[in-house]
Amino acid sequence: MRARRVVLGLLAGLMVAVWAAGAQEVEVLFFYEEGCSHCKQVETFLGTLVQGGLPFKLQRYGIHTPEGWSLLQRLLTAYGAELGPVPMVFVGDVVMVGTTFYGVGPQPVTLSGLAQELTLEEAIRTAQAMGAPSPLTKLPPTVTEGVLFTRADGCPDCRILEALVERWVEQYPGLGVRQLDLATADAASTFDKLKRMYGADGNAPGFFAGDVAVVGGQVFLPRRAPVALDTADGTAAVNDALAQAVRTGASSPLDRLRVREQLTLGAVIVAAALDSVNPCDFAVLLLLLGTLLVVGKRVKVIWAGLAFAAGIFVAYYTIGFALYSLVGGIRAFRVPFVYAVSALAIVIGLWEMKDLLWYGKWFSIEVPEKWKPFVKKLTASVVSIPGAFVIGLVDSLFLAPCTSGPYIVILTLLSQTTSRLQGALWLLLYNFIFILPMIGITLLVHLGFTTTARAERWRTAKLGKLHFTTGLVMVVIGVGMIVGVRLGYL
Repeated sequence: MRARRVVLGLLAGLMVAVWAAGAQEVEVLFFYEEGCSHCKQVETFLGTLVQGGLPFKLQRYGIHTPEGWSLLQRLLTAYGAELGPVPMVFVGDVVMVGTTFYGVGPQPVTLSGLAQELTLEEAIRTAQAMGAPSPLTKLPPTVTEGVLFTRADGCPDCRILEALVERWVEQYPGLGVRQLDLATADAASTFDKLKRMYGADGNAPGFFAGDVAVVGGQVFLPRRAPVALDTADGTAAVNDALAQAVRTGASSPLDRLRVREQLTLGAVIVAAALDSVNPCDFAVLLLLLGTLLVVGKRVKVIWAGLAFAAGIFVAYYTIGFALYSLVGGIRAFRVPFVYAVSALAIVIGLWEMKDLLWYGKWFSIEVPEKWKPFVKKLTASVVSIPGAFVIGLVDSLFLAPCTSGPYIVILTLLSQTTSRLQGALWLLLYNFIFILPMIGITLLVHLGFTTTARAERWRTAKLGKLHFTTGLVMVVIGVGMIVGVRLGYL
């Protein structure tokens, strides 16, 4: 008898465990307003249900945030419910708006007091028993998304823009809103990046959607002068831009920014890797290493080569960052400037590519012939490590015609797609990749795997292909920048 009770007890425990494992934690969406006493009562009741053993996940949304307001509008449409007083609760197939329930019967039902609490509890239990998914799954995909940047301290301008965004959400049901707090470092950095991407100036708050940016009370649109938001022209510009964004299903500004950064980083790495195979720099480096070997200073070969590469790095980085800062200041003619540089890159790239078949015919983009004797004489006079560093600095100026094409294109791209700190870091990466082959040649010569004579013969034999590769990179990047501008990524 006792054994039977033990077995029955184990079976009962197993059934409870199986039921508990199969039970799903439902999601309840709760919309409230600060200072609302009824909201507080309903939230307290939901808390007692959790304490009483009815598990569910409560998601809270303030209706006076653009993100919460946008979500609420879309949920009411999905549930076929009308906007009413708070609180509003969504769970399973049921929505409670104030004291009115939708989904518990063929018609909306108004309940209050104990009846309201029992109906809400039953809706949650029914949703759990049926394994109902989150109410968010009922939402159709957002047509387009806007990003709102505000400060949590509730600045006056933030509240004004929030109210405007709420109005835009009502006016354009397909517009979703993601709100970010500028008190966080990530949001502040993203805000700066989006301002650069949209060509906008000003301080918080800010709103970005489709092709329009609203920053510091100004409206920014591509190829148009900024206009004040509180004017008829500003209001019309925003409405037209949002209507177009909803109509065309414009990508989220955050998605565009993510793609843009990925493409920019990829362009930097690929351009630097191919630009690093540079015949002009190789020629000077081999002449320097050959001079040291002739005068019997093999032991200095590795240090001189590294010093030369370091000089090139310092000079190119310094010049590059100065140009980056200068180009980054061009805002009024940003798009025409990018088009001009892109077109020039394509023309120069095509001209470089002709050297694969006709190297030396007409002229090639490299160190002018009248400069070469001076560069050789200057380089051949160096027999010390500090001198190798200085020659790297000086020769970089003479080698600019040979190496500056891809570099200027990348500088233009970075100036339009990165913040100042990010641009500085990516320039470090570009120039580090650029000098890697010089370090490799130095090590090969120092370790005896090749000689300066063999390396020079290889360089001379591959000149046409090297020019072709550089030209191809410039054409691809130039075309990519034009496409990026057309698609709104630059």
